[in-house]
Amino acid sequence: MNIIEKRPVETLGYNFIPRQYLPEGKDEYHLRYLQNRNGVEYRQLTAAEIEQLVRNRNSSDNWNMILVSDAFNAEFVKNCKFHGLVRIGKLEPYYLEFHNLRLPVGLYNSKIISCDLGDNVAIDNVDYLSHYIIGNDVIIVNCNEVATTNVSKFGNGVIKDGEAEKSRIKMEICNENAGREIIPFNGMLPGDAFLWSRYREDKVLMEKLTAFTEKKFDHQRGYYGKIGDRTVIKNCAILKDVWIGSDAYLKGANKLKNLTINSSAEAKSQIGEGCEMVNGIVGFGCKIFYGVKAIRFIMASQSQLKYGARLLNSYLGNNSTISCCEVLNSLIFPAHEQHHNNSFLCASMVMGQSNIAAGATIGSNHNSRSADGELIAGRGFWPGLCVSLKHNSRFASFNIVAKGDYPAELNIPIPFALVSNDASKDQLEIMPGYWFMYNMYALSRNSWKYVDRDHRIEKIQHIEYDFLAPDSINELITSIRLFQEFTGIAYYKAIGKLLPDSEAEIIQMGKELLDEKNTVVDDLEILANFENSGRKVVLLKVLPAYHIFRELIVYHAARQLIGHIEENSVATWQQLENLFIDLPLPGDWINAGGQLIEANAFRDLIRRIDDGRVNSWDEIHAFYTEQGAAYPFQKLQHALSALKRAGLPTEMNTRSLLRQVLEGSVTTKEWMTRGIYESRAKDYNNPFRSMVYDNKEQMEQVLGKLEDNTFIRQEEAGLLAFKEKVRSVLEKLGV
Repeated sequence: MNIIEKRPVETLGYNFIPRQYLPEGKDEYHLRYLQNRNGVEYRQLTAAEIEQLVRNRNSSDNWNMILVSDAFNAEFVKNCKFHGLVRIGKLEPYYLEFHNLRLPVGLYNSKIISCDLGDNVAIDNVDYLSHYIIGNDVIIVNCNEVATTNVSKFGNGVIKDGEAEKSRIKMEICNENAGREIIPFNGMLPGDAFLWSRYREDKVLMEKLTAFTEKKFDHQRGYYGKIGDRTVIKNCAILKDVWIGSDAYLKGANKLKNLTINSSAEAKSQIGEGCEMVNGIVGFGCKIFYGVKAIRFIMASQSQLKYGARLLNSYLGNNSTISCCEVLNSLIFPAHEQHHNNSFLCASMVMGQSNIAAGATIGSNHNSRSADGELIAGRGFWPGLCVSLKHNSRFASFNIVAKGDYPAELNIPIPFALVSNDASKDQLEIMPGYWFMYNMYALSRNSWKYVDRDHRIEKIQHIEYDFLAPDSINELITSIRLFQEFTGIAYYKAIGKLLPDSEAEIIQMGKELLDEKNTVVDDLEILANFENSGRKVVLLKVLPAYHIFRELIVYHAARQLIGHIEENSVATWQQLENLFIDLPLPGDWINAGGQLIEANAFRDLIRRIDDGRVNSWDEIHAFYTEQGAAYPFQKLQHALSALKRAGLPTEMNTRSLLRQVLEGSVTTKEWMTRGIYESRAKDYNNPFRSMVYDNKEQMEQVLGKLEDNTFIRQEEAGLLAFKEKVRSVLEKLGV
């Protein structure tokens, strides 16, 4: 039975905060007065103004509770019903226009309960407007319900005085069994979600993060909703417990409930037709259009949901776009793309710069007895058309997964690899270095476009977009060692000899074959153990990949050295000698929401949280900023350490080493630039690509001329600039 309470009509608009939750000596408006400090001096209506309002078919339970500014004009208030304390700013003879919507300033055909209305608002045909503080130049038209309750939380995972714990909103990310659930809050960064969801065994950390979140919010009942200056809301059905920043645009939404919608003049957020969003945070500059459904979610700044996308129990990182498809129980780092109606992502942590193709089903394909599996994908994850993956699985950076139904869990530690399921041979095939051999254009362009599309206003976390960075460099080092081991094993098997007892001896044999570029390697069947099955896992093109990976480590170190030399005005090679003294082995790094942080520093952060030296989310965010500032030099140190780990002669004279590294980087840059051109040129030269065009001129009109490709021209110019930079550095240092 629905419980419908009957109360005296004269109390409508009053007693917003139940008496038992009012602080001693406070009235129901005490929080409203704190929230709205616009400096306006309000007065009561004059008798003439009341008469004018009545003539205009307005009514109020108590005209003394209508307070107005000196510039109030009763002529612009018609056919409205007022209840409770309503404060109105100036109303002047203007009309407001936005996207061809033109409305006169004033209040028309609406029921308004206990609200503050800013200067020159245009409110028309709002059936129920209750307990809101509305800014200046706001347009609200054709809305059914715009209301705030006394326990409003605006999407934050807190509970108000007198509420039960079960009322708290949580987000069950990364796993469907709620074992990694986090408490959402406005301002939560991708690194925060990673920290909270990842280290579940640290109970003290979990308690502290909960306490930090609780500390961010007042638990008193009675906060009003807010609608910021110049926000436009039209043709929306229900807005309940929604806090809206300035310059937002909401049109045709079905239901918006318990939300914070961050928006500003510099980063405007928009929500469009048919959207239903409940229990969430919308970041600055977000775009949500056309039938989106989002429940228990956070959208970080400059992210988008479009065309019927469903986002549930998930964190969507900055500068990401999800269209059409369904995403559940996932933590997605910045720069994620997912555009197709029939793709599905669930119970995953995807570490950014990712692209999920049509038909890909990533999740709910478990090999356990419960829906408790997870998938972890490093940066640049790209599962192709109709890929089906088993949970649990894990992928290194920049893995591309070819179309197929993968029957068992995968653990792919090799970056930049093509993963293929060869059903005809019933084997898994891994091609390391695929991007550099066959699609250099896409790899390089993706790194460029992510930087170009990073429109965050506040960049607390330094997001790494370069495909060569400490995480991928460490994976290259791991791969080089695996290539040596697996090649050694394959060689001993091929010549019919028993494997040596010493793993070091096996690795040494593989190293010699690979270092010498012995063509026998091409004839070996090199096997790995990257799949939870009894079938073969075959590594392809190991010999070229081995040398590409070593070159990349040198190239990365050269780029970091050049950056350091330029940034610090280094004038002689002797000034760099200290960088090469007692180089340690490269340490581990953590991708914390798209920001790469030294593992030791991140673990120290956790220790400082546990023992009380870090006491708030603001202090954690300050840590991200500090690490971002330190990152360039840390990345340089790591790059030089990687030279040593990859077996390059870092013990040689610093002057000679510098020349070798810098000159070698030019050779690498040359073949990378050539690869960018050649991989794109295939799209013009392949007869199966060109056959749909009647002639070359038509193809160029549709695709554009290859020689006019902006990105290719940019990269070719970049090669010339890089060569000149290396020449200049060598000359300046006297190397």
